Amino acid sequence: MSGLAGRVALVTGGGRGIGRAIALRLARDGADVAVNYRRDADAAAEVVAEIVGMGRTARAYAASVDRFEECEALVAAVLADFGAVDILVNNAGIASRGQSVANTEPGELERVLKTHAFAPHYMSKLVLPSMRERASREGGRGDIVMISSVATLYHAPNGAPYNMGKAAVEALAQTLAKEERAHGIRTNIVAPGLTVTDMGERLAKATRGVASIHDLDAGSPFGRVSTPEDVAAAVAYFVSADGAYANGQKINLHGGG
Repeated sequence: MSGLAGRVALVTGGGRGIGRAIALRLARDGADVAVNYRRDADAAAEVVAEIVGMGRTARAYAASVDRFEECEALVAAVLADFGAVDILVNNAGIASRGQSVANTEPGELERVLKTHAFAPHYMSKLVLPSMRERASREGGRGDIVMISSVATLYHAPNGAPYNMGKAAVEALAQTLAKEERAHGIRTNIVAPGLTVTDMGERLAKATRGVASIHDLDAGSPFGRVSTPEDVAAAVAYFVSADGAYANGQKINLHGGG
C-alpha cells in the first residue's frame, strides 16, 4: 500500500508494540505521524527519530488517553503542530488481571474500560470536527481505526473487563461508521489475536505456561505467532486507497486458527 502523502496520522499508544509498528508503517506509506505515549518517552522518541529518518514529519506527545482533559490537550497540540488529523488509530490498551467477575475489583473494571472504551470515544469526538472539514474537500477523506481483539469472538472467562472494553470499542466503531459516512469518514476495526509484544509475552507466560511467546510458534497458524507488523498491514489497508470502500468492517487477525 502507498499513497498516504499529505495525510496526518495520530496513533495512540504509538511508542511500543503494535502502536509502534502502525506508526512506522503509516510513515513508510507516506503519512506524517503524531505518536502518543503514556510513560515511555524514550521509546516514543525512537519511533519519531525513525520516522524522521524516512523523510516524514513526526512528533511525540505524552498523554493518558483515559483522561478527557489530557485527550483535549493532545488533540489541540497535534492540530497546532500538524494542522490536521486525517487518520486516527485508537490503539492504546492495557491488560486486565485475569480474575473472575466475582473477584474483580471495581477499580480494575473502571481502569480497563476507560482505556479501551472511553479513550477511543474521547479521541474520536475530539478529532471529528477538523477531520470532517478536511474530508469535505474534493477528494478528501478521514479514517478512524479501532484496535480491538479476537477476545470479542470468544469472551473467555477471567477477563470480563478486557472483553467488555473491546466489545464496547467495536460498538463505537459500528456507530461511527454510520454517523460519519456522510462526512467522508470511514471507521473500521482490526482485531489481533496473541501478538509478539511485551503484553503478549506476559500473557503467554501467564496463561500458557511457556518460557517465551515463541514457544507457541509451532502450534500457531503458519508456524508463528502474529507480529505487530501483521496488525499494521491491516491498518494500512483500511486507510489506503484500496480500502476506500471499507466502512464498518472488521479484520480478525488470528490466522484462521
